This record gives sequence, structure tokens and C-alpha cells, in this order.
Amino acid sequence: MAPKLKDKQQKPPPPPMEDLFAALNGHIEQLEFEKAVKVADQVLSIAPGDEDAIKCKVVGLIKDDKTKEALSVIRSCKNPALDFSFFKAYCLYRENELDEALKSLKSQETTPAAMLLEAQILFRLGKFDACIDIYQKLQKSKVDLLDTNYVASLVAAGRASEVQVEALRGKAKSSFELAFNTACSLIESNKYTDAEQFLLLARTTGREALLEDGAPEDEIETELAPIAVQLAYVQQFLGHRQEALEAYTHIIKSDVGDELSLAVAVNNLIALRIPKDVSDGLKKLDRLKQKNDKQSFHLTAKLDSKLSPKQKESIYVTRVLLLLHANKMDQARELVAALPDMFPESVMPVLLQAALFVRENKAGKAEEVLAQVSEKFPEKSKVFLLARAQVAAAASHPHIAAESLSKIPDIQHMPATVATLVSLKERAGDIDGAAAVLDATINWWSNSMTEDNKLNVLMQEAASFKLRHGREEEASRLYEELVKSHGSVEALVGLVTTVARVDVKKAEAYEQKLKPLPGLKGINVDNLEKTSGAKHEEGISQVKVAETYEGKSKSKAKKKRKRKPRYPKGFDPANPGPPPDPERWLPKRERSSYRPKRKDKRAAAQVRGSQGSVARDKHEAGATSSNAKSNQAATSKGASQNSVAEPSKTSSKSRKKSRN
Repeated sequence: MAPKLKDKQQKPPPPPMEDLFAALNGHIEQLEFEKAVKVADQVLSIAPGDEDAIKCKVVGLIKDDKTKEALSVIRSCKNPALDFSFFKAYCLYRENELDEALKSLKSQETTPAAMLLEAQILFRLGKFDACIDIYQKLQKSKVDLLDTNYVASLVAAGRASEVQVEALRGKAKSSFELAFNTACSLIESNKYTDAEQFLLLARTTGREALLEDGAPEDEIETELAPIAVQLAYVQQFLGHRQEALEAYTHIIKSDVGDELSLAVAVNNLIALRIPKDVSDGLKKLDRLKQKNDKQSFHLTAKLDSKLSPKQKESIYVTRVLLLLHANKMDQARELVAALPDMFPESVMPVLLQAALFVRENKAGKAEEVLAQVSEKFPEKSKVFLLARAQVAAAASHPHIAAESLSKIPDIQHMPATVATLVSLKERAGDIDGAAAVLDATINWWSNSMTEDNKLNVLMQEAASFKLRHGREEEASRLYEELVKSHGSVEALVGLVTTVARVDVKKAEAYEQKLKPLPGLKGINVDNLEKTSGAKHEEGISQVKVAETYEGKSKSKAKKKRKRKPRYPKGFDPANPGPPPDPERWLPKRERSSYRPKRKDKRAAAQVRGSQGSVARDKHEAGATSSNAKSNQAATSKGASQNSVAEPSKTSSKSRKKSRN
């Protein structure tokens, strides 16, 4: 008789839907998103198309930082009633698929949340002006972290001057993120002292807020790492170099910061230590690149997505500079070639290419590249022309350097630029061109209405230049204008000195305007011509004259204090004994008493060899021995130049034989 089959165990019935949703709601309130996703899956196993369960699962996955799984759930959902465009855009934004995220938002209604997400996507894409426009539209709506994001956008767009620091000072005391971004805006405006105060405020406020939330110490250090890095950067610009080095080193060694802060700290530390520790800097940067890149240099995907374009560019520039200092030209050339595609709006790739040419002793090629780019991009030509002028001046091409500076109109009449142009044209032998630069500058400043007018200084220097190059009439005319307009005593002295070469009567007339020196009764012309002259100083009643009056010196020589000579111990100056040998410091061969040792004549008379051999002549024997010695010396000299301190095997063998 066949055995009876046991009844199959039946599965327990699923819990009621009401209990599942109650548990789901409880997990969401307790922020237990992983458990909430599991309960949502239980609901969907009973009711596959339940809209609330699908929404809870998507939100739970996003809150649990599982954006890829949330994105797959959204894409697999076929229910047209569910609009996941906003959640899809957010997941794509988190996965750094920015263009597709922006497209997903187009079908979304214009809500404050959607506008805020769009602004964040535009910020990540580097479209800062469009991002700022959205934040300005959201000013009236109450959105969290609006001021923080708005300030960050202004700083990234290069519009840090538009940040209302005083209006944000009160809000910054309650939000360390806002205090940090405000400090960044002050750094962009070169107000490092104020930036340091805001960073200290951000650090204090942030620590207090995180302690209230019960965060552990290591989490607090990680959250405040960006503030520590920025504070070290400010200390660096305030002149506290050692404090900045210690701060960067501590952040890197402790490894408490996030990946972004560590990358910035590494880059800043290397920039401080260039050109020292080049190999160590390259090793530190290698930690930031992708592991599968053995030859080329590419940042990790996480750094590439989170670092701003300016920060990424700074790291790549540091890498190129290290390679140039390490003479790794092939790697530097490869990286420089890739930078224009990575940073098409930046001037740094072109400047690095020029630096590479200079490093390869191709200054002419660097000048050519910079000239071409300055003509192609006239709005950025100032940087390229300045770099070209520097390269040309260093390469002893003064005419090219002067030409480059002459093409920059906004600095054309600044005193430093004028002085550089005149010096370059003098080096190139173009005296007329240098004089033309000075004349054009004087004409420009004569018509300028600025408060800080440099006309007086420039006219003085122009007159001195023309006098130096034999243009006395032009120099006297400039001195005369200075005397009439400014009443300068130095100009009056220069005028008298200059006009005396052309018109003596006119010089004597102007000489009468010079104030007499008090206490000066007579002048010895011959002695006066040997001096640089007396300089007039206002408000001084007595003038010290260094010249001699009537051949007698007025200054008294300082009396030197006489000191008793110190003798060696036991020396009697009354009985000094015989004087020491004056040649005692000379080598023995150079002393007059030196007599070289004689050669033994009997050695030459000895005959060695087989019976019947003939002794050679003394002269022949001496010549042969001298030739042998010279050949031996030449051989030993060549060996010393080509050898690398290797141990001699022959000497070791000879030592062994001698022991036996």
C-alpha cells in the first residue's frame, strides 16, 4: 500500500494592508528608510501597482543614498498617472548626468523646489549667471539655504563684490554654511582679515550645532574640514606660511576630511612647497587620479564631479609645473595638450604651453604662440601680451617685449609700464622711440584729471633721460615747465645745470632764484666739481657742507683708541729673539732654501738583461722613461674621468699575495 503524501505546508497569509502601511509610516517617521523600502516591497508584492507604495520606495531609496536603484524603479514604472520627473531629475543630478537631468525638469511644473534643483544643476554645469537669475527670482519665496547657495553662485561667477556682507552678518551667526560662503566671497575680494573672522565664526558655530545634534568627534572634524582648509589658505595669504603648512599637513595626515577637502589641501600644500620636494608632490597628486590610469593623469570620478572648474584647473596646473621642475617633458607635453579641451574658456593652457616651450629653450616659439592667441582672443589679450613681454625680455629680445607692452592700452601710461618700455627701447638702441614714449605719457598726464597725478615725477625722469642722451634743449624745456608749474627746487637745480651748457646768461638768471646756503662763505670750485653737490632740504636752518673752505678741512677726524698689543704666553717683548722666517707660510718647494734631492747616477750605469746586451744612452733612457710616465699619467686620467668609484680587483689580489 503506497504511503500517503504529506500535505504541503501552506504559506502564512500576508499581513493586512493597513498594518503594512502603518509600519511603513512608522519607519519613515523614524528615518529608517532601509526598512521602509522593505515594507514597500511587501506592499507591492500584494498590490503591484500601488502608487503610494511606489512613491515611498522611490523616496526611501533616495533618502538612503541609493539613487541608482531609485532611478531603475522610476524607469521601470509604467503607470502614466505617476509623475516622477522631479525625482528622476534629482537622481540624474546625483549621478552627475546633468544634461539629462535638465531635460527631465522641462516637463516639471515651475515650483520653488524645481527651480532650486535647476539652479543647482546649472551651478554644476558652470552656468553661473543663469543660476544667479533663478536665485534672484526665488528671493521672495522662503527656501532653505537660499542665501547660502546664492552667495556661492556669486563667488563662482566672479561677482563676489555683489555679496552684501553686512546684510548677511547677522544670518551668518546662525548658519555656519552661510558664514563659510561669505568668507569665500571676501577671499575673492582680497579681504583676508575679514575672511578669517568669518571662518572662525563658521568653525565655532558649526561645532556647536553638530554637538547639539549629538555628532561624534570624527564626524565633526569631517564636516568642518572645508573650513579648516580655507582657514589655512587665508593664513597663507596673511603671511603665516608656517601655520598654513602645519594645517595642510595635519589635514592630510589625519585623513579626517572628505575627499574634496583633502584634494584641495594636497594641491595647496604642493603649491606652497614648489620647487621643493617635487617627487613627493607628484606622489601626493597620484593619489587623486584614477587607479587605472598608469601614464596619463585624470582625476577620480567623484572629484571630477564635485570640484569646481577653477579647482580642477588649479590641480592640473600644479601637476604640469611639477612635471616641468622634474624635467619630465614627455608627460608635461601630453598633459598640456589635453588641457585646452578640458578648460576651453581658460587662459592657463596657453600659458602652460608657452612655459613648456621656454623650458625646452624655444623662447621664439613661445613668443609666436602667445602673439597668435592674443590676436585671436582680443578680450583676453592682456594676459598673453604680458606673458609674451616677460618671455621676450628674459630671452634678450627687447624689441619684442616693448612691442607687446605697447599693445596694452589700459596700462600704457602707468609709471611702471613707462619705465619698463623706456628701458627696453634703450636696450634695443631705439632712443627716439623711448623719447616718444615719454612725450606721449607726459601729454596724457597733462590732460588727465585724476587726483593721483604722476606728471611731476614723469617730467623729472623724462628730463633726466633726455639730458643723459644729449638732448639739452628738450631737457631744459621740461625743467623750465616744472619750475613754473610746481616750483620744485630739484627741477630748478636741474634747469640751471642743463641751461648752463646752452645759455650761460639764462642759467645765471635762474641761479639767482636758488636760496643761498647758510654758513657758506667761500667755495673752492676745484673741490666742488669733485663732489655731487649739496642737496637742499626745506626747514633745515643749518646745512652741513662736506667740501673744504679755502683749502682747510672743517671736519675733525675721529681719534682711534690705542690698545696695547697682546703677546703670546711667555713672550718677552724686550728680548724677542731672532725674527721668524718670512717664508714660513710658503710651501717647501717655493722657499729659497729648498734644494731638490739628487738622482742616483749609479742607477743609470747598471746594466740589466741577458749576456751581450748593450746599455742604452743616458738621454735615450731618460726620454723613454719620461714617455712611459706620460702615457701612464694619460691612461690614469682617462680612467678617473670615466670610472664610477668601483673597487680595484688588482689591488686586492696584490694584497692577498703580499700576505702569503
